[in-house]
Order: sequence, then structure tokens, then C-alpha cells
Amino acid sequence: MVGWLTWLAPQNEPLPQNQVVVDSLGVQDIEEQIEQAPPVVGSIPVLAADDSVFVGSQDVAVEHIQVETDLYTATFSNKGGTLVSLVLKEYYKFESEDAVQMVDTTKGGAIALMFTSPGNRNYDTRSFFFTPDARGDKVDATDAARTLSYTAAVGGGSIELEYSFTPGSYEVGLKIKQVGASQFATSDGYELVWNGGVPFTEGNRENEAQRSGTFARSGGSVESVTLMSDPYAEQSLNGQVDWVSVKNKYFTAVVIADNPTKGAELIGERFGEVSESYLRHDYQASLILPAAGAEADTFRMYIGPMVYKNLAAYNLDLYNMVDYGWDFFEIVTRPLAKFVFIPAFTYLKMVIPSYGMVIIVLAFLLKLCLYPLTKSSFKSMAKMRELQPRMEAIKEKYGDNPQKQQQATMKMYKETGVNPLGGCLPMLLQYPIIIALWQFLPQAIELRQQGFLWATDLSAPDILFHLPFDIPFYGNYVAGFTMLMGLSMVAQMKVSMTNQNNAQAKIFTYVFPVMIFVIFNKLASGLNLYYLCYNVLTAIQQKLINKQIHEHPEEMQKKDSKAAKKADPKRGSVTGKKAGGKKRQ
Repeated sequence: MVGWLTWLAPQNEPLPQNQVVVDSLGVQDIEEQIEQAPPVVGSIPVLAADDSVFVGSQDVAVEHIQVETDLYTATFSNKGGTLVSLVLKEYYKFESEDAVQMVDTTKGGAIALMFTSPGNRNYDTRSFFFTPDARGDKVDATDAARTLSYTAAVGGGSIELEYSFTPGSYEVGLKIKQVGASQFATSDGYELVWNGGVPFTEGNRENEAQRSGTFARSGGSVESVTLMSDPYAEQSLNGQVDWVSVKNKYFTAVVIADNPTKGAELIGERFGEVSESYLRHDYQASLILPAAGAEADTFRMYIGPMVYKNLAAYNLDLYNMVDYGWDFFEIVTRPLAKFVFIPAFTYLKMVIPSYGMVIIVLAFLLKLCLYPLTKSSFKSMAKMRELQPRMEAIKEKYGDNPQKQQQATMKMYKETGVNPLGGCLPMLLQYPIIIALWQFLPQAIELRQQGFLWATDLSAPDILFHLPFDIPFYGNYVAGFTMLMGLSMVAQMKVSMTNQNNAQAKIFTYVFPVMIFVIFNKLASGLNLYYLCYNVLTAIQQKLINKQIHEHPEEMQKKDSKAAKKADPKRGSVTGKKAGGKKRQ
């Protein structure tokens, strides 16, 4: 058999120079794979020459129509009948005169329909040329509602995209009507895609990247794809999806489906490292819809700032895109932000012109509301300081017997009515409010580009001066409110540790503020302003309570005596026996 195969094998003739042999079957297979492959994220497929029969002539000049409203300027292209630019008139980039751009202008359009033809080819409408119904290159929607329609003939049918605009609103309506859809699309349906994320607008790219992502609401909960660690991430959702969105720190583009959906797909990809200046996040959010029927599919697109009032009006949990920490904390922090801080900010701003003063007043009001807890905690800590000499004596007396030392200590607590946890529990109850403000203030768009004193932007660090070098974990600048907050923390801790002989506690008085000073230097100046006021008010409260305790020690003793009697009722009867001992004798 070996000899027979060798004898019948074809002879390898030498090929002419530069000639390449290609397997025709392999070429055909590759062409089919390319034709059947889904479009790459962010790419627009190039139509082949024979596609002109399916989608019409592509020898058309690209033309733009500008839609002007009182809140934004939107630009649409006849190539794709899509949105290629939307700039907000009332918001500007960090330290720039350029208006905020809501569309990734490198993608060839933000809105696209994707479907599969009966011939098993994938199409993206951004490669089609549409005919607009508008005359001229401008549509004025500053004083009245307007519409703009685009129509394209596709495979014996047609696709019509109708956009609607309303003055005073960031919502753009979208109506999609597919005539004769069965002639150009399969029964699997189609996808409505938002291509590209919202471009970065803030000075701190690293911080903004942490707040960016693509989101969807499915089954009553908000799902997300972010690029915190991995450079690429995706998630597929099945069933009814109410909306999909992309966002950066302060702005979002949301596509809300008014008709039933089959699912959604969220894709994110990062280009560049988090610490690099050319960092870029690319997102794609797709709504998967059933095959088109006789009626048009309608959608609402909110493209604008993440103002709570605007998002809450849809009653679809749009504000849940905002991150409020781990799920364990979010149960408390999100309701506090939505139902306490945001209404308080809104009301206070109506009567106070400066957001810096609003933060100061908010700090004062919160300290006033928390005063009963703070007073209870400070009094308990003051009692513990008063007992410090007795505790030292117990340690010295029973130094070699931990069991007796514990028994004597508990007896002392019982006699004096002091709860060793009395200083901790009231403070722990305040932590949810502190954590909620930690999450809320840096993400409050109300503080964005609002100045106070030397700070030009309460949503960014208030840089006093730059350093000629970079300090690890700290940065290359010094922030003013952070420095003052660190000093206020030293003062507050010194007040709280009056008559404290513990060397470790004294060291902690200075080490902890230094740690906070390093950590908070890169955070929003509005957050540092709040904690500065909080520390100053806490120190004043503690000073007043300590003064009250020292000036009226008899009140404290009476309360201790009453507490001791409640803790040990037998003490009253023992005292009575001693008082009446002579008569009994």
C-alpha cells in the first residue's frame, strides 16, 4: 500500500516566483464566516458591491441635520439616519469652555438597528443611506415640539426612523417602523443598539472610570457591566428588559423600551491603563426585540445629566445606576441619599445661593438631629474616663489573676451604672449616615463646577498648590479643605481624649489624621468641606458636654446612683439595714 500510494502520488512541480497557492474551499469557508460573523463592537460593516440591490445605491453624499432645543444641540446624519453628536448647552467639561458631548463621535453614530437577512447576512443600519423628511439642514425645537424622520429602502421593504424633540426636556423620542420586514429580516427580530459610552468629562480620569459603565433593568433589578478590573466584560440578559444605558460619572444615555423585549446585551472594553491619560472606555448596550409587526416600535431616550428628579420621573429605577457602595451598606445608604440628602439639598438650595453654604448648613442640621446619640456617647466616654483610676487599681491588684480582674471590673460597672459599650453603640448608629454622605457628595451633580471660597469646583479637589514631585498614595498637590479637615480632626480627638494617659491613644491622635489627610487629598472638596464642619461641630459639642459634666458632677453622681440601684436593687435594702442598725441593736 505504501508503494502504491508513493507511485500514484502527484508530483510537486516548482511554482513560479511570488505565486501563492490558495485552497479554493478554504477561501469560500472564510468568506462565509466573515459574512455570517456578527459585527465587531464599534465597527460599521462595509457593504459589498452586490448589497446595492438590497439596500439601494451607496453613492450618496453624507449630509447632516442639526436639531436645536433650549437644552442641547443634536446632529443627525443621513448615513445610518443616526445621532452623531449631542452637546449639552448648560454643562461644560472640567476647566474647559467646551460643552459636554454625550455621543462617542468616533463610532459613526450612536443609534443603530442590527438584523439578519433571509440570506443569513448581518446588517448594521449605520452603513445604509437614509432620506430625511426635513428641508434644509436645521430643525428648530426651542419653542415647540418637532420631529425628524429618516427612511431607507431595504430589500423590498423599508425602515423608517422618527425622532421627536420637546423643549425643556432631555428626552428624545424614537419610533421605528419596518414595512415589509419579512422581506429583509428573519423572524428572529432585531437589536436596537447604543454604540459607544458617554465620553469622559471630568479632570480625574481614574475616578470617572470607576463610576462609568453600561446598565440594564431586568426582572426589577439593575444589572451592570463595568471595567474596574478586567479590560473586557459582557453580560447577556434574557426576557423582558425595561431599559439599557451607558454612563460616565455625571451623565447618561438611556434607551427605554415601550414594547416587550426579548433580552439585552451589555459589552464593555477598556483601551489604555487606568492611570494613563489616554484611557478610554468603549461600551455597547443592545435591546433585543421581537420581529417587527404592523405597528411601530416606540422608545424613549434620556440623554443628559444624572439629576435625580429627571431620572425618578420615569419610575424605572434609573437612579440605581449610581453606586452607593457594597450591597450590605447600600440597603441603608441609598434610601438615605434618595429620601434625606437629595430633598435636603433641593430645599436648602432654594433659600441658600451657595452650595458650599448648603453643605455647612447640612452638617449643622445633621449634628443637631444626631445630638441625643452624640450626647449619650460623650457622657458614657466621660464616665469611662472618670473610672480610669479605679480600673488601673484593679489591674494592679489582680494583675496575675485575669478572672478576678474581670469580676472586679464588672462589679465596678454594676455599682456605678456605667455601660462599657455606651460610648460605642451611639457612634455606630451614626455610621450609616456618614457612609451615605461619603457616597452621595462625590456623585452629586449639583456640586459639579460649583465654587466656594478658594475651591472652584466642589466635585473636585481644591488644589492650593502643586508639588514638584509625586508622593505615592497622596499625589502631586495639596488640597486646602483636606488639610483643614486633618487639623480639625487632631483638635477633635484631643478634646475627646482629655485626661487620657494612654500613650497609644495619644499616638493615634496624630497618626489617624495623617492617614485621613493622605486618603482624602484626591477626593471631592465638597466632601472634605462637610467633614471639616462635622469635626469642628463635634469638637464644640464635646467641649460643651465635658464642661457640663465637670461643672455639675453631682448630677452625674445622682444619675449613676439611680442607675446603680436599677442595676442592683439589693443595694437599697443593704443601705437601709446599715442606717437602722443601732435601733435593732
